[in-house]
Amino acid sequence: MRLYDTSTRTVRDFVPLVEGTVSIYLCGATVQAPPHIGHVRSYLNFDVLRRWLEYRGSDVVFCRNVTDIDDKIIAKGTEAGVPWWRIGYPNERAFNEAYDTLGCLRPTIEPRATGHVPEMIELMQRLITTGHAYPSDGDVYFDVHSFPEYGALSGQRLDAMRDQGDGGAGAKRDVRDFALWKSAKPGEPSWDTPWGRGRPGWHLECSAMAHRYLGERFDIHGGGLDLVFPHHENEIAQSKAAGDGFANYWMHNAWVTMSGEKMSKSLGNSVLVSEMVKRWRPIVLRYYLASPHYRSMIEYSEDALREAEVSFSRIEGFLERAAELTGPVEPDARVPDAFAEAMDDDLGVPQAMAVVHNTVREGNTALAAGDKDAVAAHLGALRGMLVVLGLDPAAEPWVSGDAGDRTGDLRHVVDSLVHLALAQRQAARERKDYAAADAVRDQLTAAGVVVEDTPQGPRWTRERHRQ
Repeated sequence: MRLYDTSTRTVRDFVPLVEGTVSIYLCGATVQAPPHIGHVRSYLNFDVLRRWLEYRGSDVVFCRNVTDIDDKIIAKGTEAGVPWWRIGYPNERAFNEAYDTLGCLRPTIEPRATGHVPEMIELMQRLITTGHAYPSDGDVYFDVHSFPEYGALSGQRLDAMRDQGDGGAGAKRDVRDFALWKSAKPGEPSWDTPWGRGRPGWHLECSAMAHRYLGERFDIHGGGLDLVFPHHENEIAQSKAAGDGFANYWMHNAWVTMSGEKMSKSLGNSVLVSEMVKRWRPIVLRYYLASPHYRSMIEYSEDALREAEVSFSRIEGFLERAAELTGPVEPDARVPDAFAEAMDDDLGVPQAMAVVHNTVREGNTALAAGDKDAVAAHLGALRGMLVVLGLDPAAEPWVSGDAGDRTGDLRHVVDSLVHLALAQRQAARERKDYAAADAVRDQLTAAGVVVEDTPQGPRWTRERHRQ
């Protein structure tokens, strides 16, 4: 398996530090607001990576943090006249609901920043003792000049950098130094430290939590492309200066854009997951966000989502017709070689998806020929690939509706009611009351049920588009 490593700007062979185990740290949500689809793309991409690593036999230890305290969360609490945690915690729940709705596996551990202040204090003490950090008026800053490799991840030169805007006037020795700890201000949450009360800086928390749960060195650190600088650059500096080897590989996913701009709350161009799933089925939204390469930008548009809906409906159509002919077929334990080669090549989901759709085409040809054995073979292969991508409609969480598809838990009820209506339609046709039969079909169509008459009898599917 080969992965693009941001730190070397090359595609490298992936060799885990411990054979059979892969450790991943992903920068998770800053819970100042509910998630839009740009937020969840990051975890969804790494969810696919995790599934592929597990398919290849690795035990994946996945740590995804929650930044539950920062300037924006505090400011929003002040504006709303509520404690800061009343902003963060509901949004944290909204993020987890969004991840669940899109069928993402839960992380192995999901630490909060506010729960790891002792680890942060210990890390700051190590940096101060070794001369890499210094206290100033209750703040604690990292001395970027003390770390010669500073700027290597992002490819920036120190002399071209500007003030990171995270310190008081005159508090820093150099404007490019960054805050590890911020001194307490009236009305803000704070914790005791040897240097006075205060709260964490944004960068410190991730280094402390990665060390706590994954050790001095781990395999993969991931996050959005916008985190390369300053966040990940600063993580590397403080962790390596403290003596940790830190991440062996750096992976960054690209953004979801609208009109060429990164989707963000500040730009007012975000599309909330909670609203999107009212109009589009969650499994289709996952397909839309997961199908492009993780390093490719996604330009959001309604037309692109409609294309994704049509494309995924072709997959579902074959799955349903094939199962009617063959009966239940379990997913293949081994995916096709071409699919595996694509996924091993820097998580090449677009090329892997081409194998998926080619399997659907070949399966449809076998269906037309009535070749039951060939249909079963294609069905098993297709399901095997979809399981790896988290897109098999017949597997959890989709089959039970646990991923937010609100019709899932009523599927058996709906199926019984539709078959009752189809039986009434068939009875009308047998007594040659075609007007009544057509009326039943029209009512089903109006309700979003598509009826297809086949040699084996009528079959129904849901009209998949929700708009």
